[in-house]
Amino acid sequence: MFLRSNNRKKDGKDHRYFSIVENHRISSDKTVQRTVLYLGEINDQQQAAWRKTLSVFDEEQQNYTNLNLFPDDREIPADAVDSLQVKLSGLELRRPRVFGSCWLGCQLWQQLGLDEFWDTRLSGSHEEVPWEKVLQLLVVSQLLDPGSEFRVHRQWYLTTAMDALLGTDFAVAEKDRLYRCLDRVLEHKQELFLWLRQKWADLFKAEFEVLLYDLTSTYFEGAMEENPKAKYGHSRDKRTDCLQLVIALVITTDGFPLAYEVLDGNTSDRTTLRGFWTRLRRPMEKQNACG
Repeated sequence: MFLRSNNRKKDGKDHRYFSIVENHRISSDKTVQRTVLYLGEINDQQQAAWRKTLSVFDEEQQNYTNLNLFPDDREIPADAVDSLQVKLSGLELRRPRVFGSCWLGCQLWQQLGLDEFWDTRLSGSHEEVPWEKVLQLLVVSQLLDPGSEFRVHRQWYLTTAMDALLGTDFAVAEKDRLYRCLDRVLEHKQELFLWLRQKWADLFKAEFEVLLYDLTSTYFEGAMEENPKAKYGHSRDKRTDCLQLVIALVITTDGFPLAYEVLDGNTSDRTTLRGFWTRLRRPMEKQNACG
């Protein structure tokens, strides 16, 4: 990626427009350029406003300094303090990372009170990285770009700004830590859905008079000898040669999840509703009585 400037004369005045551009190789001998971000014009009238927003990180001093940056082909204004000229042709972006969507995911985590919920249930250990932060990384990654824990460890985490948002280093994304985290949260599944049910009601005025129930399945290409639930059954994916699991889910009419269960792969759909509803109704009735 690089910074590109375009000059245009309008009404006898010189206007300069900036954009961030990246190269895309579409064949062995052909490259095209794509505009990633249009920055617009920085004219003399806008300079004062821009000066207030520029902050430069000093790697030697390990701190931020406010500087006024100007292109190398223009004079620095006399009233500009702490200024320097920048050679635009020499600017390039290194290690660009996804930030905005990750920030939004972390905000949703806090809005749902999940930091509070998990802090009381995953604290108490002397781990290098708090388990609550490991779980937050997993949840945000599945929200934005669903994939395996190994993919989060190997690829996704390195392309995002989650280290800055979580205040951690790569230790939070070690693959064994990601797998171990899932084992720790399973025992709190029922409490989590009761917590979310209350949040759905408080934040979104969700109603629970009508609920939707459905099942799906997922299959494995392997022996799955250590998974007692993996069995042959009716395959929705037309893979009768593979062992599978059946997943049951209950949601509101607005799409808010209330509960799920992972069932044996040979479970018949029509045999699940009564037992599932009984397991779901009891904690909900208890929560209503307490509320």
